[in-house]
Amino acid sequence: MAKAKKQSSRGRKQERARVAGGQDYEVSFTGKKMRKKAIKKVGSSRKRVERGLGSR
Repeated sequence: MAKAKKQSSRGRKQERARVAGGQDYEVSFTGKKMRKKAIKKVGSSRKRVERGLGSR
């Protein structure tokens, strides 16, 4: 069996900096996370949250 290739910390940082658009679970998780942050920042008003997320 081949030894697993060790990933550098630089590679990990680059990987975590992007959202994999083809991975539904990752897109969903990131969306939920961003909505929660927006709600904490601007309150529970739907208009304010949408404005905070850049939606119209």
